[in-house]
Amino acid sequence: METKSLIFPFFHISSHLGFHGSIKNSVNDFVVTEISLSGQLVSETKLDNLQNQGEPVAEKSLPVVKKRKSDNEQQRSENASENNYSNLRTAVESFQTVEDCGLLDQLEVNSSSDLIEECDLDSVLAQSVIDALEQFADSMKTEQDCEPSPVEAQTGFLLGSFPSKDHRARIHHALRKRYPFLMTITNGGEMTVKLNPLHKQLCKFVTEHEADDFFRFLDAKINNSAFSFRSVGDKEHRKNVHHFICKNFGKLVEAKTFSEVSSVGERSAAITVRFKGRCASSKKRNTAEFQDDKNIYTAFTLQKENMETLEAITYLATKLDVLPSDFSYAGIKDKKAVTFQTMVVKKVAPKRLKDVEAVLESKGLKVFHIHPVKQHLRLGQLKGNHFDIVVRNLKVQSQGSFEDLEQAVSEAFESAKVKGFVNYYGPQRFGQGQYVQADQIGLALLKGDMVKAVKLFFTPEDVDDPVNKAKKHFLQTADAKGTLAVMPEFKVRERMILRALNRYGMDKDGCTRAWFSIPHSMRIFYVHAYCSKVWNQAASYRFETYGQKVVEGDLVILESDAEKEAPVIHVVTAEEEASAAYPLHQVVLPMPGKSISYPCNKVGQWYEETLTKSGLSACSFRIPELQLNIPGCYRQIVAYPQNLTYHFIEDPESCMNDSINEQRIDETFKAVSSNVSLSLSFDLDRSCYATVFLQELMKCEH
Repeated sequence: METKSLIFPFFHISSHLGFHGSIKNSVNDFVVTEISLSGQLVSETKLDNLQNQGEPVAEKSLPVVKKRKSDNEQQRSENASENNYSNLRTAVESFQTVEDCGLLDQLEVNSSSDLIEECDLDSVLAQSVIDALEQFADSMKTEQDCEPSPVEAQTGFLLGSFPSKDHRARIHHALRKRYPFLMTITNGGEMTVKLNPLHKQLCKFVTEHEADDFFRFLDAKINNSAFSFRSVGDKEHRKNVHHFICKNFGKLVEAKTFSEVSSVGERSAAITVRFKGRCASSKKRNTAEFQDDKNIYTAFTLQKENMETLEAITYLATKLDVLPSDFSYAGIKDKKAVTFQTMVVKKVAPKRLKDVEAVLESKGLKVFHIHPVKQHLRLGQLKGNHFDIVVRNLKVQSQGSFEDLEQAVSEAFESAKVKGFVNYYGPQRFGQGQYVQADQIGLALLKGDMVKAVKLFFTPEDVDDPVNKAKKHFLQTADAKGTLAVMPEFKVRERMILRALNRYGMDKDGCTRAWFSIPHSMRIFYVHAYCSKVWNQAASYRFETYGQKVVEGDLVILESDAEKEAPVIHVVTAEEEASAAYPLHQVVLPMPGKSISYPCNKVGQWYEETLTKSGLSACSFRIPELQLNIPGCYRQIVAYPQNLTYHFIEDPESCMNDSINEQRIDETFKAVSSNVSLSLSFDLDRSCYATVFLQELMKCEH
């Protein structure tokens, strides 16, 4: 199989013979489709559940979209209840709760065009709820006098579920009237009350009583009404209040300063706030509607061919006039492939994205299932990926008939289903460089050597093309401006860094600013590459040392913790080793970081020695100047393909080409043809690599 070396000893977990073949002969031979948290292929179904998606939740709690299932999807559904392995993976590499999606997304538009009539809490809530709410409000009032902890900042009081939108609007109005320092958040009909941070911010400049009255004024939205803060002579104070109002409510109200002279001749001024004309007349308008485009999120499915994910994002950002950092996604997909994945873009409305569809198609990009959502995506926010792959130029390990090949393939697939494969990070994790790979750049960043990291980044390959000519010119001359002039437009990261180097220079500070000029997802990629390389080497060492037996000192994730956000990692005891208490698929290894523990056996010693040799013995796995924080994670050492199917194809050029009819091998072809291709289809959990699975399946040499 023609794949890039994984730069570590590859341990094969099963003993089947394997077979030869080549992959990625064309992009259409390798199709990757993201599987959403609810088990849907993102290429087929609009992901409506993303609308209210906050943190990862169990599949059973998400709404099911009614649609006809393909054979593979039917099998995927049937296998879900039988295979607990996927739940374990979700727990091991779980990601933290998504933060609140925005303070001013808290209010809900009243469906009625009538003004909300005056009401109080007694008329909209039960007395028991009001009593509990009062206790909560008192506790939140106390927090106004101190800086709340991160846990306190997330404290909320669940009012209950209210199906009627009109009822929710009345509750909100009554609550804000009584407790103006609180805010309500609605999610699927459920109302939660939290402390309003904007109220606390305003209290830094005005009295608490004034802040209460100001927020009551905002919530009332009475025609032609105005609110005046008390007169003060401090110009800096008025500037702070003006800035607060403009920043948070600038599209809802306008503020003006009026001078006053006291009876003793002292000059002062008062700030008066009025609703803008178009806003005061309707109760339907709310503060969320007056926020800038920064509070708009649009989800879509992106189809790309033969293009890196980050390159596609940069092109999208250019056409939509936003930053690459405004895009969020669940994972990076292969370059040489046809891929389908969900993305969310900030500050872009659905219509605006639809307007550029034709332009995107000219670049080989397609966007569809475009719809508004409430927040961004997080890395890892997917169930896994579905693969449709063609392996061409099939041969058995020695000269043989088609029957020998058929038997070798069958044995390989049966072995893979039962034993799985070592869950290595794939070659795309480390970049495509022959001399310098992403892990070397990541190591330099972790050691704080920003200048070396830049030089490694611009190390050219032995290829006579414009990109490598530009890199060679830069290393020889350190001329960022001249290199920028010859660096091709599609090399997005290179051009970003060159612009920053041209502006800030080539010293440590300049190189640090250059790295900071690229999006966070690009910066963290290099550090993750180094940590992934260490994990791969640790996995090989662990299997070479202990084989497939679970031994004392191994780290395991407990089955009972599989659905928890932060599962407990348990250290295997001698008694548990003797009784074979845990299967191999529960064993995990840590990816280095500041918040993980290492195995309590020879593998743990290996980690310590490896990090010391790399010069990271005292590394905190934090790079403050680049705003990078690497907590680490635990990754299971074996993975399993799901919904694995395959068949042979007669025409070696036919698979994945809709214009050519696919055929299965018939008896005549078996006997006379040696030109055979293999079509296979399977699912992998997130962060598992098809190229690694294929290397285990085929037992090929590099």
